[in-house]
Amino acid sequence: MNQALNDLGESIASALPQAVLGMEQICDELIVTARAGAVVEVLTHLRDDTGCQFKVLVDLCGVDYPERERRFEVVYNLLSLRHNQRIRVKIQIGEDVLVPTVTGVFRGAGWYEREAWDLYGIPFADNPDLRRLLTDYGFEGHPLRKDFPLTGRVEVRYDETQKRVVYDPVKLTQEFRNFDFLSPWEGMNHVLPGDEKAEADGDEAGG
Repeated sequence: MNQALNDLGESIASALPQAVLGMEQICDELIVTARAGAVVEVLTHLRDDTGCQFKVLVDLCGVDYPERERRFEVVYNLLSLRHNQRIRVKIQIGEDVLVPTVTGVFRGAGWYEREAWDLYGIPFADNPDLRRLLTDYGFEGHPLRKDFPLTGRVEVRYDETQKRVVYDPVKLTQEFRNFDFLSPWEGMNHVLPGDEKAEADGDEAGG
């Protein structure tokens, strides 16, 4: 266990006893699990406290666990240039639960929150510009959810006669596809043409 991270975790837990639910160290990185409603308070403390100084929001992303009651996690990865440390803050939320925006703590969070909304459907309360970011305006669903179909729902193509982009329902030429992932040599259970000669030659040499 990294003692510096252990001391940092104890300091954070002591300063935010009602906001922090748990801590752990994985691969020399401190991971803090916080209450969803207190995420602004937690990130503000991590940014401003002299013992923390995590002033860089490296990333904000979503994670989908459809088997959980609280389906989604929102993960905030922070960097302290002052102390040369990284920390990860996680919150767990149910589907369609509003997450407080952290754009007031880190201005760059707006783009990350838009991405999480676009790809996972995680809504952020009071985000000033919560629109799709990576998919088209007419896109249906959220493509990084585990229950989103691998084929998608529409095919996008350019129609030469209409001179515009059109959307067609996905049409599969086969309803089911079977794949053999063995190599040609491992998957063969029949004799290839010509192999019988090698077996015949071997029998003659042994005789």
